[in-house]
Amino acid sequence: MNEIVMVPIPLSREAADALGDAEKLQSVGRLVSDLLRPTSAGRDPLVALIAELKAEVRRDELTDEEIDAELEAYNAERRSRPA
Repeated sequence: MNEIVMVPIPLSREAADALGDAEKLQSVGRLVSDLLRPTSAGRDPLVALIAELKAEVRRDELTDEEIDAELEAYNAERRSRPA
């Protein structure tokens, strides 16, 4: 079943502007569809992606604490930006 439907998603102005390109819009649509498709094990694909990314950075010898600190710094920076 590959029915395509349009779904409104809240985005930043910059992201919305970038999706004005039809080819980019289709690529992002495929990416979101793949990301949200349940895995064969029935796991949430976003949870699986995050687990995969964490495993990758652990191979680079980053600790959970370092990862959490980076995420907190990123989130703090995003919160301090003007809307």
